[in-house]
Amino acid sequence: MALRPIVTAPHPLLKQVSKPVEMVNDATRALVDDMLETMYAAPGIGLAAIQVGIPKRIITMDVSKEPDPPSPLVLINPEIVWSSDTEQSYEEGCLSFPDQYAEVDRPASIEVKYLDRDGKAQVLKAEGLLAVCIQHEMDHLEGVLFVDHLSTLKRSMILRRMGKAKRLNTAAE
Repeated sequence: MALRPIVTAPHPLLKQVSKPVEMVNDATRALVDDMLETMYAAPGIGLAAIQVGIPKRIITMDVSKEPDPPSPLVLINPEIVWSSDTEQSYEEGCLSFPDQYAEVDRPASIEVKYLDRDGKAQVLKAEGLLAVCIQHEMDHLEGVLFVDHLSTLKRSMILRRMGKAKRLNTAAE
């Protein structure tokens, strides 16, 4: 396993649509392991392969909370097959937007079909934080970022803060 660098906004790769995984094999599982290690180290609760520079339809997540043991979830080629009409608002952040947060409205419950780490077909009904995390990470697979769900003003403010932080980090190096 290896830590991979996380791509940060405004990198154009984050707007790219990811390709389906043709076959779940040892290389896929090695990428999944690297993604999980990178996600936990960041620390974060979700990571899409595109965020580590790989345009494949793979997401990893773990919404467990201390003191519960880790409960990693791997979704390969995920597809939402049902979503509720009821929406919920959650304050979201993103590893590609360090230290930036905003309220985003999304369906409160979803059902998603996907392949697991072993390539077996699965179906999962999710609500609450898990539903939010799945939808957030699946957006990455389509080149959609959480800031794309915000008003133009809020999105501009976050992007300006990202630019300022990047300039400060570059000046400090």
